[in-house]
Amino acid sequence: MTRPAFGSAEEHEDRVTAWWRTGISRIRPGEILLRGYPVEQLIGEVSFAEMVWLLLRGDLPSPAQGRLLEAALVAAVDHGPQAPSIAAARMAATCGVGLNNAVATGANLLGDVHGGAGQQCMEVLAELNQAVSEGADVDAAAQRLVADYRATKRHVPGFGHRFHPRDPRRDPLLDLTSQAVSAGEAPGWALRAGRALERALAEGRSRPVPMNIDGATAIIYSELGFAPELGRGLFVLSRSVGILAHAWEEKGSGSRIKGPLPPPLLPAYDGPDPRELPSRGRMT
Repeated sequence: MTRPAFGSAEEHEDRVTAWWRTGISRIRPGEILLRGYPVEQLIGEVSFAEMVWLLLRGDLPSPAQGRLLEAALVAAVDHGPQAPSIAAARMAATCGVGLNNAVATGANLLGDVHGGAGQQCMEVLAELNQAVSEGADVDAAAQRLVADYRATKRHVPGFGHRFHPRDPRRDPLLDLTSQAVSAGEAPGWALRAGRALERALAEGRSRPVPMNIDGATAIIYSELGFAPELGRGLFVLSRSVGILAHAWEEKGSGSRIKGPLPPPLLPAYDGPDPRELPSRGRMT
């Protein structure tokens, strides 16, 4: 059997150590560097949101960037046990699995439908911004986009809410973003695009369709320069806090094997009425 040629011992070692090459962290005996900063210098000086930025982006955010990121992360932590991700984590916690399993169960439900609207909204905002960069008026571009969505019976991601006539998280997040734009600390393109979409969605309706948490955080993450896929990752990171809290609370309740309905209630059944199995004869 012919063995691959690795060259010298030094070349072999370089190839092995490059297998998981990373610019994020360097770990050696007595040393932990995170993007070049010694961890002992970061502890007590850098917030968790700033650490998230550092690891994802390579350097520390400005104070304004850190405030916006933290606001978005705080706003999306929880939306109650009716949220499928949290309900699933609570059910898992009553089934004898570890806390990590319960949290993973909830986080794994955050996909395209439940948890993906923020990423999708970021992509829509980028599409509008591209149209504006090519000379289109932002309101006209938003109206065309909304018309396209309505013609194909699609929901514009990041707008409207099943529970809230006006999402209580919208205004504080947009106010912070507007302040950052006015101070020259954010470019403003995503905020303009989001508000144009909101105006377009309100046209011809008796009730407006204000943006929800996904739309508001999509604006912030876009203003901060995150890629849309990272916008979803940041939402998962944020919502995992609520998932953890609910799973821990449920583990402390002492309940066992809680399903989606209280025990006296059973799911509605619309199958055949009770019936006898016809005689099929016996195999000899």
